[in-house]
Amino acid sequence: MNISLGDRELKIGVFICACGGNISNVVDINKVAEEIKQLEGVAIAKTYEFLCSKPGQELIEEECKKNNVDRLIIAACTENMHIKTFRELASRTGINPYQVLRVNLREHNSWTLEDKEEATAKAISMIASAVESIKFMEPLQPLKSEVKRGALVVGGGIAGITVALELANSGIDVTLVEAKPSIGGHMAQLNKTFPTLDCAQCILTPKMVDVASHPKIKLYTYSEVKDVQGSPGNYHVKIFMKPRGVDPEKCVGCGLCSEKCPTKAPDEFNEGLSQRKAIYKPFPQAVPAIYTIDFSICKKCGLCAKACPRGAINLEDKGKDIELDVGAIILATGFDLLDLRRYEEWGYGRYPDVITSLQLERLISPTGPTGGALLRPSNGQPVNRIVFILCAGSRDTSGRGVPYCSKVCCMYSMKNAILIKEFMSSIDIWIFYIDVRAAGKGYEEFYEKSRKEGVNFVRGKIGEVQYNPSTGKLIVRAEDTLLCRPIELEADLVVLCPAIVPSKSGLELMEKLKIPLSEDGFIQEKHPKIDPVATLKEGVYVCGCASGPKDIRESVIEAQAAAKRALELLASDYITIEPEKALIDESRCDNCGACIGSCPYGAITSQEGIVKIDLISCTGCGACIPVCPKDAIELMHFSRRMLKAMIDGAISKAKFKPVVLAFIEKKIAYSAMDQVGLNRLKYPYNVIPIYVPSTAYLKLEDLIYAFSKGVDAIALLEGRPELIELMKGRVREFQDKLEEIGIESMRLWFTDAPVPSFRKLRDFFEQLKTMAEDLGPPPEIEAIPSEVESHG
Repeated sequence: MNISLGDRELKIGVFICACGGNISNVVDINKVAEEIKQLEGVAIAKTYEFLCSKPGQELIEEECKKNNVDRLIIAACTENMHIKTFRELASRTGINPYQVLRVNLREHNSWTLEDKEEATAKAISMIASAVESIKFMEPLQPLKSEVKRGALVVGGGIAGITVALELANSGIDVTLVEAKPSIGGHMAQLNKTFPTLDCAQCILTPKMVDVASHPKIKLYTYSEVKDVQGSPGNYHVKIFMKPRGVDPEKCVGCGLCSEKCPTKAPDEFNEGLSQRKAIYKPFPQAVPAIYTIDFSICKKCGLCAKACPRGAINLEDKGKDIELDVGAIILATGFDLLDLRRYEEWGYGRYPDVITSLQLERLISPTGPTGGALLRPSNGQPVNRIVFILCAGSRDTSGRGVPYCSKVCCMYSMKNAILIKEFMSSIDIWIFYIDVRAAGKGYEEFYEKSRKEGVNFVRGKIGEVQYNPSTGKLIVRAEDTLLCRPIELEADLVVLCPAIVPSKSGLELMEKLKIPLSEDGFIQEKHPKIDPVATLKEGVYVCGCASGPKDIRESVIEAQAAAKRALELLASDYITIEPEKALIDESRCDNCGACIGSCPYGAITSQEGIVKIDLISCTGCGACIPVCPKDAIELMHFSRRMLKAMIDGAISKAKFKPVVLAFIEKKIAYSAMDQVGLNRLKYPYNVIPIYVPSTAYLKLEDLIYAFSKGVDAIALLEGRPELIELMKGRVREFQDKLEEIGIESMRLWFTDAPVPSFRKLRDFFEQLKTMAEDLGPPPEIEAIPSEVESHG
């Protein structure tokens, strides 16, 4: 079926990318083009090596103009790349930019298959689905929304400090939120930096002071982000200032309160190697330079209040809520270190002289618990031999640690070894490594410097660390994998270099903000190469170790890049928003309000008895549509006719059995499917993707329609966390209804599809395909409920 445009038929242009062999080595793109040319409405179907290149774009523009093309289909890589490029190209050719469809032949086809026949058959089915659906795409215009010229920066380490200053110096009002009592992050705990051996505090503290004194920066320490609502350019943020017990306007940091406090606790800044009071300042250079009460241990004896000459103490402090509006958000939530007590063989937490690298930083720092003297924590005696254990929890696939490299451990171990050798050259230092990774400017030279200083490097993993009570020293047993021999060393101090892991507070925040994470638990970048500081949520950017392990230099570079991206957004008075929104047909709506509770984003409200959708808050998921008894809600960018056409097109060219349709939520679940392809995980070619705003958009009638067309099994993949539980309930209802009309409920499967869980999708599809084969074709359905033909 084709669509008429007045005096002529609709013309569709289809362009298929070879992607330098990434697609064409597996998919016979010429055969695909020949097949697609035969479809009704297709005016042109061409292949090219790189459609995103300048010659590729010129080819598309020339052919579209020559053939009077009305709709454009690009069959190439993921929609997460180059969508803006092809929409702008469409505009230049006179095609509405929202009448462009991308078909992902790379991540969702060629990278998941090896057999050329299978990949080609799947590609034909995927493009045919797009051809049929694009006929019903309406021309749209982007929406405009006022931009709030302010930015929220979450995290006060070196990355957060840098991005805040970059934005503030560009005239942007910045709100910087830090969970701890002072900004500075882990860098404030370091002695010196590699490879230049600069004083870490000398670099950092002036920037900390700049943040506190900058007229464009509002600093909230000991605070946390509780909630964020809205869309790019217009976010409403709720912040909770935790009860500090000290009035920051009155406190002058004299310390009299802390002197009188009788309660002590392990000092977090010194990594538990010393103690602090219940009312404390984290470190001498803390910003803000005020005291904080730790109410988890405070006995409320009142001695601090009596000692304070300015009346700054408030033992009944309950905290404070702050609300503000910003246009952009930058996440710089940093990292934590893996708890190494799970590795019992190394004795961490059992032997005082087995410490972490960050504890060593504090031991050799002039501001540390020993004033920089390298003494054994167990007895305060001098150290004669140190053993470093690299990759402590990193590159570990056993399940106790993390599989990735933590990137900085080799270098900071060399740094600390050099500093110790400079302080006392007689100390014997051994570094046990898996591989030395010194891939940075000046890093290889730094490695050579440490060897010349007399540091011993041994390639091998530590088997165990034991305590010898007769000598009071530690026994380290390991294997030298280069010389193929066991090693046993007596050591005064064993330093573990823990894996860098996502910060706990950061993970909690990402869950609130619904920011997709990568498989390793860090924030998923929009694209690791061409868009590394953007998240999958528009208007939200990331820098520093929030997206993975990195050194200070790389964190600062990313912070500057994130500031630049945020400035692009904040530079205009208005931002254009994609018109992927829901609309109410007022002629059908009876204002019953059934849709209000179905929206997980609070975008639907009743104002004076009239149901309204806030287009700024609406994400276009379509969850409201199935619950409307009057079919009065529709999406601007997606219709029931388009969905049916997708199914028709996919099935019409599916020359294989069984046919498994996978309805995939188009943002997060789509990105999870991208990861399946990026990791070259293989799954059956029988799985044909149908991309939907969310699986919550689907009605029972849509599934019945698919089964009536010959689909053997259906998979629903939902990535939006706020819709998972809703869909679990709906799927159970769907399955019960399917059983009632004679379709086995086992033919409908559902899974949540967050990006970190992408690996499970391979087995999910394998098992569903096997089940479909075992069941055979579904029973024929003679009648389809009329609702399928309904509005929307």
